[in-house]
Amino acid sequence: MPVHPAWVWRLMPIAAVTFDATGTLLHLEPPAPILTDLLADAGFSYPTHHVAAALDVEMRHFREHLQRGCDAAGLGALRAQCGAVLAQALGPGAPPAPLATDLLVQCMGFRLYDDVVPVLDTLSDLGIVMGVVSNWDFTLPRRLADLGVADRFDVITASAAVGVRKPDPAIFRTTLDAMGISADQALHVGDRQREDVEGARAAGLTSLLLDRSAAPERDDEVITTLLQIPGHLRD
Repeated sequence: MPVHPAWVWRLMPIAAVTFDATGTLLHLEPPAPILTDLLADAGFSYPTHHVAAALDVEMRHFREHLQRGCDAAGLGALRAQCGAVLAQALGPGAPPAPLATDLLVQCMGFRLYDDVVPVLDTLSDLGIVMGVVSNWDFTLPRRLADLGVADRFDVITASAAVGVRKPDPAIFRTTLDAMGISADQALHVGDRQREDVEGARAAGLTSLLLDRSAAPERDDEVITTLLQIPGHLRD
């Protein structure tokens, strides 16, 4: 499958847009302050910076083993393992692993970025088919449903559910097959260069990198808000 330079997709009719989840559609509320408070309420007091460092260890472990979360049993086992990793990283006086697991789940809160619903409305009005392609456990559709947007997407692909993760081009091809869209009619938008931009292009899609921290200036390959997507489609 050819990898198109950024300018080529301007000549192609875009019929579908796929999105990454975390960092693109979903904002993870900073978990360290939340977990610090939960630990304190349970009788385990740590400074927030110490909790943040322990969470970094746990999150690396979760990302490395994410694909185990392919169903309820697998995700439960992975969460229990992550709770044990968190307790060990917290060090002496840490809560027992089962409690650490419960608190860990409680501290992970997501919200939609402010530009998500407006851009979904605009793309829907333009007749664009939409999907989600994310390195996530099998609960991604439920998470999006809880936030009120699952029904806006024709396909929601979680890596753990399909057995392949970005940047492997197979996850993009699986999504496009389910959407009934060819790669040269699809645009993927995400916040990670390797997983989103390079992975999508390897599958034959065109792509935009979302960098919310960048200066708001026009770039053929980088956007700073999802609201810029329709403007690119009209080029």
